Amino acid sequence: MAGPLITAPADRRDIGSPDGAFYRVRRDGYEICFVPAAGVALDEIDDVDMWVIFDSGERWSGTIYTLGNVRRTMDGWRQTGECLGGRYFFVREGLIVRGRGIPGMVDVVDDLVRSGDYRSVFHAVGPEDTVG
Repeated sequence: MAGPLITAPADRRDIGSPDGAFYRVRRDGYEICFVPAAGVALDEIDDVDMWVIFDSGERWSGTIYTLGNVRRTMDGWRQTGECLGGRYFFVREGLIVRGRGIPGMVDVVDDLVRSGDYRSVFHAVGPEDTVG
């Protein structure tokens, strides 16, 4: 099965690289691994699962949402009755950002890593299992 079509943002083609279903952004000492929706341009992503993987093997996972995505979700819940008819939104290991797109999300994750706040936002998942 082929991976998703990944379209790099026009203004930041050097930010990362596709790797099957993943989009990886290499940084000094760590990598950010996104799982973008198939067929959605990277600068249009508004909801994405991701990991921060440090060179030490330490891994942290989370999901990034935009304000617009959260608003649409809560508006939809008005109709379905979920979460008291859309009166609240919660998600474990979730991060809400103002704008959509992988480039801006990378900037936010970089800031969280720099400040150490990623430990409060994301979930530690331990080192990657190795076979052999």
